[in-house]
Amino acid sequence: MTPIELKPVGRVESPLTDRAKAPKQGNEGAPEAWLVFEADLIEALLGIEVGDEILVVTWLDRGRRDVLKTRPRDDLANPVQGVFSTRSPDRPNPIGLHPVTVVAIEGPRMLVSELEAVDGTPVLDVKPVL
Repeated sequence: MTPIELKPVGRVESPLTDRAKAPKQGNEGAPEAWLVFEADLIEALLGIEVGDEILVVTWLDRGRRDVLKTRPRDDLANPVQGVFSTRSPDRPNPIGLHPVTVVAIEGPRMLVSELEAVDGTPVLDVKPVL
């Protein structure tokens, strides 16, 4: 296959710093976090407003790319499954998908609700929930 190249549009600023201690899903106690966009992309935020539901696409840079099977939620009681049937951050292309709500916008920074991504995670894209 032809390789592709992705360029982050920003990064996550979060109080979460330890992947092992972070919630597995946003609605499991994840804190608000800032998305900090590259300054030259601020026009790309036009039309996003406080209260909007968006999907944040991230590169889970701490994920292992050699994992093909896992036990969902790291629970030994769960049967082994292929990573494509799970939300595991360990996968061939560790792309994260996070449904959040916009809480505030300050220039190139956007505060969002319940984001389980850890501090420094690269943001690849933002899309509206339709």
